Amino acid sequence: MNLETFANKVWITAVKHGFWENDGAPLVSKKAEKIALMHSELSEALEAIRKPTLDKHCPEFTSEEVEFADCLIRILDYCYHYHLRLLEAAEAKAKFNETRPYKHGKTI
Repeated sequence: MNLETFANKVWITAVKHGFWENDGAPLVSKKAEKIALMHSELSEALEAIRKPTLDKHCPEFTSEEVEFADCLIRILDYCYHYHLRLLEAAEAKAKFNETRPYKHGKTI
């Protein structure tokens, strides 16, 4: 499955489960809330590193793996909903990063 297909799949799931219902909140607030939820998944990944366990919902994976997957799902859902060119932007940014100096020129 390619990234666009997967993004569409996770977005459809989010829509079906009510996560894109129009609650009348301003767009900035809706976007901020979605980004805060991405951040919370990263915090949960950090906690999973600090206290390693198998995930209770997907026990074939560590909690660390699943929390990063949750963050990716939230990012893909957001980008798909707002028609952001995530893959293209990531490819462009990775290409730019190849031109940067070692540790971006920082000595510390």
